[in-house]
Amino acid sequence: MPKDASPSMRTRNLADVIGAEILDVDLSIPLDDATFAAIKQAWLARNILLFRNQEALTPQAQIAFSRRFGELEYHTLPQYTHPDFPEIFVVSNVVVEGKNVGAPRSGRNWHSDAQYRKEPSAASFLVAKEVPPEKGDTMFANMYAAYDALSAAMKKQIEGRKVLISRINAYPISYPSRPPLTDEERARVPDVVHPLVRTHPETGRKALYVGGDVAWDIVGMPHDEGRALIKELRDFATQPRFVYSHHWRVGDGILWDNRCSMHCATPFDEDRYRRHMYRTTIRGTVPF
Repeated sequence: MPKDASPSMRTRNLADVIGAEILDVDLSIPLDDATFAAIKQAWLARNILLFRNQEALTPQAQIAFSRRFGELEYHTLPQYTHPDFPEIFVVSNVVVEGKNVGAPRSGRNWHSDAQYRKEPSAASFLVAKEVPPEKGDTMFANMYAAYDALSAAMKKQIEGRKVLISRINAYPISYPSRPPLTDEERARVPDVVHPLVRTHPETGRKALYVGGDVAWDIVGMPHDEGRALIKELRDFATQPRFVYSHHWRVGDGILWDNRCSMHCATPFDEDRYRRHMYRTTIRGTVPF
């Protein structure tokens, strides 16, 4: 029996309310059904999973593991995908011959991946190939726990509310150093409306679905009032009691559930250090 096929797979919680490390699993080797089922159960229970020491994980193996969670999606900015594996979105500050090989300075605001899509991403799996020795962390927030901790009055205030999400308006705010979206890229990301509180399609639990320092609106509310409410909810959800902050090592892989967590990358000294990562993304469904 392969070492990663043990029915007694070990885990270690990363923080009180979010995250678990899966121990003694080599994702470069195909997993048997029992081990995969245990991994998925742990993921649904803890929102994010950490797999350390995955240096042997090839792009092909990363894609194969990710596909076991569902259909993979392709990023709306194909210039930042792997040249041989378009399923892999490259997050990187590396420049070769004057060109970024991946998306630089990605995700430096609280968000869930692809909230701007009609069917936002269900899950993301990010694998570290090169990391800075200091800083460059990623923070993760448990949006189940944040919703559960809201006052009864706030839950009533936001019940049934929906958010208008505009990738076009948010892009220059989130990525001021990148070239503006082309007309073709803008056409791929029309505005969408999603619930402010969504129900997880697999667990049935409710989670806050907010994020970002971006120009979102709450449907039926004046812009300033809606933005103030979004900020209040985001600030509440990202208190330390709901958050795990991860300092990356080469070979780390983190799988997170976009339906019940937010994440935010932190800066590092990009003039001195390189950060190069591969992300696969599992397609989701329309939030409800």
